[in-house]
Amino acid sequence: MELFNDEYFMCRALQDAELARRDGEIPVGAVVVSQNRIIARTHNLTETLNDVTAHAEMQAITAAANLLGGKYLNECTLYVTLEPCAMCAGALGWSQIGKVVYGASDEKRGFRKYAPAALHPKTEVVSGVMENECSALVKEFFLEKRKG
Repeated sequence: MELFNDEYFMCRALQDAELARRDGEIPVGAVVVSQNRIIARTHNLTETLNDVTAHAEMQAITAAANLLGGKYLNECTLYVTLEPCAMCAGALGWSQIGKVVYGASDEKRGFRKYAPAALHPKTEVVSGVMENECSALVKEFFLEKRKG
């Protein structure tokens, strides 16, 4: 069985972020991996669903839990292009996710600033994976929004 690395899965999350951007959503994508296999792929749907809680991470938690048939994701890794907000970090904490890997830091809304203890104590966090690509996508999106 071929093992994939963090960059491989972050590339998949970036593909989903591009889908979000195409749909007029803030370009954040997320994938959940279990046993080296993607079990959920999502992106922001807040505009589409008219729901402020429809962040990529929230969609990913729900999809993964539904597939696995249980609410705990302690054997899973979430790859997300932008640092989770406090709401998403809280939900990830309740899911007991095993690992969170994110690309770009979110200086304004990131959980590390507002809720650094929100994740489960055993959750491993890796930041900065493909940070430049993830950050550029969000920055370009907001630049376009300001122009238009």
